[in-house]
Amino acid sequence: MNTLDIPATPKTPAVRLEPGAGLLAIDGCSVHENADAFFRPIYQELTRYSASPARETVLQVALTYFNSTSAKYLLDIFRLLEDLHREGRSKVRLEWRCASDDLDMQEAGNDYRQLLEFPVKVVLRQV
Repeated sequence: MNTLDIPATPKTPAVRLEPGAGLLAIDGCSVHENADAFFRPIYQELTRYSASPARETVLQVALTYFNSTSAKYLLDIFRLLEDLHREGRSKVRLEWRCASDDLDMQEAGNDYRQLLEFPVKVVLRQV
């Protein structure tokens, strides 16, 4: 399986999926005009990844802002990987990275922690 590398735009985050390393990184702003067209290829690649996942899967999410549509697609991605974790096929963990002064993003990370069955760590960056 090949690496998926999507560059950031002003409205979409950079996405990097490194299957061999068990890494999915999402970084930037997520306010898509067509979220389905953006997230569908990511979800499809993760579905392929789930057929033969790495022993450990790390999600590194560092969003500066995301809208409610993006939140739904992120949760879909997290749920797909949650299945891997629950089935013991990969140890999944989420590193939710945000600025130390961004209370909204900290709250979002904590919300995901409540919703998911794998470890979620909110990592604060000093600004």
